[in-house]
Parts: sequence; C-alpha cells; structure tokens
Amino acid sequence: MQPILRTILAGACLATAFAMPALAQEPAMVGDSSAGKILVDHNGMTLYTFDKDSEGKSACNGDCAAAWPPLKAEAGAMATGEYTVITRDDGSLQWAYDGKPLYLWVKDKAPGDITGDKFKDVWHVVQPD
Repeated sequence: MQPILRTILAGACLATAFAMPALAQEPAMVGDSSAGKILVDHNGMTLYTFDKDSEGKSACNGDCAAAWPPLKAEAGAMATGEYTVITRDDGSLQWAYDGKPLYLWVKDKAPGDITGDKFKDVWHVVQPD
C-alpha cells in the first residue's frame, strides 16, 4: 500500500473513532448477597432506595446524605436502560434506577454487606427487575 493511501486510511479511521459517541456504562451491576441478587456499585457495594423519595427526586439531604451517600453521576452522564440521572437539591447529579435515587450506606464495610436493608423500614436493597 502506498504511504499516502495508508495515511489517508489511518486518518479516516481516527476521525471515525472520535465521531462515534462513547458507549454508556451502566452505573451499577448485579451482585450477590444474603438477600439474593442485588444492585451494587462498581466497587461491589450494595445500593439502596429510600421510601421517602419521590419519582426522580431525592428526599435525603444533609445529615441523611452523609450517612447514605448518593450514587454520584458525573457531569455529562447519560441515561442508559433503566438508569436515569437526577439533579439533587445541592445541584449535584445522582443515579436513579426505575426513577428511584440510588444510595450507598456508610455502615456497609465490604462488598455484599446489606446492613442498611430495612433500616427504619424505609431503606431497601435494590433487586434488579
């Protein structure tokens, strides 16, 4: 192949790669626990929902969010599958599953821990559909 043609083809491939949108990575995955299959973050930590939240709106702020950290979404994160991005009261972004904001629990210390499940009867592990 002639050098000029090789350069043109390489440039076309590079341009195509940059023009393609990045594949959206789901913010959670399915993990195992004593409660069965649950959603976990990419570190394997259990994700929870809060009964006092409404569709696409977090009711857990301040001290609540310190104990139950929101599963943060980065700027530019895009909805994918059953996952959406919501804006919290402080302007930060949070992942939601089926419209329900997702949280971690500070007292879970290792992957598979579910110590927050049924906490005060308002916190629940998330079981995938």
